[in-house]
This record gives sequence, structure tokens and C-alpha cells, in this order.
Amino acid sequence: MTVEYVRNLDQTIAVILRADHRGEGIEFFTPDVFSQQLAYMNRPKGYVIPPHVHNPVQRDVLWTQEVLFIRSGRVRVDFFTDGRHYIESRIVAAGDVILLAAGGHGFEMLEPSEMIEVKQGPYCGDQDKTRFDPPDPDEIRIVQ
Repeated sequence: MTVEYVRNLDQTIAVILRADHRGEGIEFFTPDVFSQQLAYMNRPKGYVIPPHVHNPVQRDVLWTQEVLFIRSGRVRVDFFTDGRHYIESRIVAAGDVILLAAGGHGFEMLEPSEMIEVKQGPYCGDQDKTRFDPPDPDEIRIVQ
């Protein structure tokens, strides 16, 4: 499976786009209401996207959503509900992209790893996140 959704009840916690995903045209993996939109594009040589600017549009963003581009290595991602209850874990690797859409998350680098993170700003310091204890190692359940 090249696109994976981590869900808890009716909530999408994350979207993982694997490095080997291929398609034609443009494919969106997120609903229009997400404050971060994740899409894949595959266009032939000569295809033109006309020049454009984005218009100022007032948006209310309540929750931070992050996109991580895994440049190298392997990373275990632990997923949690909004109430900080552990759900499951997945492994992401070089070339994968993950949108962290809701709930909580934690990471363990399984190898030396490089990631690029994109999220909304401005960063609000200590107001931006609440840290909590990771799951007990015996509770870790990696879904493949």
C-alpha cells in the first residue's frame, strides 16, 4: 500500500505517502477542511502550470498540522489520541512523506535520520504543545 491512513474512530490521525507511490495527474489525500493539504503530482514534460499568486484569504487555524519529509534513515512514529492514549506505531523511511493531522505523536530514530518539517506558523513556544510520557516499550505495536 503506497498511501496509508492512520485512523482512530472517525478521526484521521495521519496520512503516510510512501516513497514508491506513483500515479498520473494530481491526487489529493486530504479533505478540503484540513489546514495542510497533501497531494501528489505527476506531470509530463512540457506540462504547464500557469503563473499565479495566492489571494489573501482569512483562515482560522486551531490545530497545528505537520508534514515531515523523510530524507534519510528510518523513524518509528508513535500515534496517540487527543487524550494522549497510545494507538499504534508505523515505520517511515527515506523518501516517505507523512502528514500529522490530529492527535499526538512521538518519534524514535531507528537509524541516523534527516527530516524536513513543514507546519503552520508562527510558532507559539510553550503554548504550542504539551509533552507527555511515551508508551511503555512493551506496548509498542508496529503496523505494517
